Amino acid sequence: MAWHDGTVTAPLTPPHQPNPHDPWQAPPSGSHFVPSSGSPDDPDTATELRQAAAVVVLVALAGIGLGLLWLWLAPRVPLVSDETAVFLKNSEGEEAIGADGTFVLLAIGFGVLTAAAVFWRLRRGGIFVVLGLALGALLGSLLAWRVGVWLGPSSDVVGRAREVGQGVTFDAPLELHAVGVAALVWPFAAMAIHLLLTAAFGPRDMEPDWSGYYGGPVQGPLAGPPSPSSSGSPSASPAADGGSAQGPV
Repeated sequence: MAWHDGTVTAPLTPPHQPNPHDPWQAPPSGSHFVPSSGSPDDPDTATELRQAAAVVVLVALAGIGLGLLWLWLAPRVPLVSDETAVFLKNSEGEEAIGADGTFVLLAIGFGVLTAAAVFWRLRRGGIFVVLGLALGALLGSLLAWRVGVWLGPSSDVVGRAREVGQGVTFDAPLELHAVGVAALVWPFAAMAIHLLLTAAFGPRDMEPDWSGYYGGPVQGPLAGPPSPSSSGSPSASPAADGGSAQGPV
């Protein structure tokens, strides 16, 4: 834009000043950065690492309880010997599959309980606490598997058959056929439940106060049209008065 009186043309904006309508113009003086909206109660990295280590140990130790429950609730596989070989007493039984199913169901239950306990105790825990929960659940699953096998029926089937004698029914060793899959059930269940609890009941971040971002009113192309009260009293034009200015005759 320029001012023109018929003889001289001059720009309205001096060349050394930025265009006020430039959207890429720097913010006006008085602007400042909005402070972080994080809560002062959030733990630092060192505290979070200590919390994660405690979660790993406690959740892993809970695997002992899972192993004992698995040993108690898993169905037994009956075997019988005829002094030459050992056979399944019920060849059409599903006890072997039932042992795996019992472990999976118990692992899901332990995943729900441990996730709820960690969320209730460390609601503001960060990513390290969640990773500690997953690692502890994995170690707990492996520990539960070994506890159930160790405390269960003897794995020496031949020696056990000779001990009980011919035609006497005895229990097969407690086994987990799909170890890799069953060991991941507890970590995945705990992660899923913890995610749901965090989304539903987790702490919310405070909304930043954008009103103090600028020291004064918004300027530039985002300011919008000026209001009538701020634009001052409008000057009356001759056309608005319905007449025209006339000089002396």
